[in-house]
Amino acid sequence: MSTPVVFIHGLWLHASSWQPWVELFQEAGYVPVAPGWPGEPGTVAEAREHPEAVADHGIDDVVAHYAKVIAGLPAKPILIGHSFGGMIAQKLLGQDLAAAAVAIDAAQIKGVLPLPLSALRATLPVFKNPANKHRAVSLTAEQFRFAFGNAVTEQESQELFDRWAVPAPGKPLFEAAAANFDPHSPAKVDTANELRGPLLLVTGGRDHTVPESVTRATLKQYRHSHAVTDIHDFPDRAHSLTIDSGWRAIADDSLAWLRQHGL
Repeated sequence: MSTPVVFIHGLWLHASSWQPWVELFQEAGYVPVAPGWPGEPGTVAEAREHPEAVADHGIDDVVAHYAKVIAGLPAKPILIGHSFGGMIAQKLLGQDLAAAAVAIDAAQIKGVLPLPLSALRATLPVFKNPANKHRAVSLTAEQFRFAFGNAVTEQESQELFDRWAVPAPGKPLFEAAAANFDPHSPAKVDTANELRGPLLLVTGGRDHTVPESVTRATLKQYRHSHAVTDIHDFPDRAHSLTIDSGWRAIADDSLAWLRQHGL
């Protein structure tokens, strides 16, 4: 039986941005799906028109949503998540709901302490107004360029923005920001789980939104588990690494790692 793969996107990108990955993994013999977040409309245009559809959804809502998707699959899937999707993938893996996970430039989990200035600047459009916790927030093309497209040309960043950028709920960012002060934070991941499947953390060295120091601090959170936890560095890549013209290098690397672990 072919292994299911569930792609989980992060903030400000639509689920359809995974389409090239879906096609590649299909060709490689997997059965991939890329469901949107709770309430997410089916197209980029609809998502832009109805930001309220995703507003006020927090981390727990998203985890429960994808757990329901997983429950409908014939076997434990491989999870591939980007940004907040990478955090969601780690939570689901820690709950033994997946065979393995690839977390690409994953949002910080509870216990991760570094808070680089570039990450604060990238998320400022949300944090500048406390009311954004219950709203969906859009990025401007200039904000997208800093947060996602700083390692590609200005033209490519604009093209990616025009094609994939959508409003995102502010709530997950507020929850992640408060994680280390909240004993019951939804950003907590079971990093000590010895029985979980393999985990690959992927980091882009030029990422402003989730800098390499955050991913390395995430890796340290897994030091008490003997389950496989690997890290792959792409020094010249930024937060757009799953959608820009170099996406294939990340996808091929993920496929090679999965095969290496018999997945």
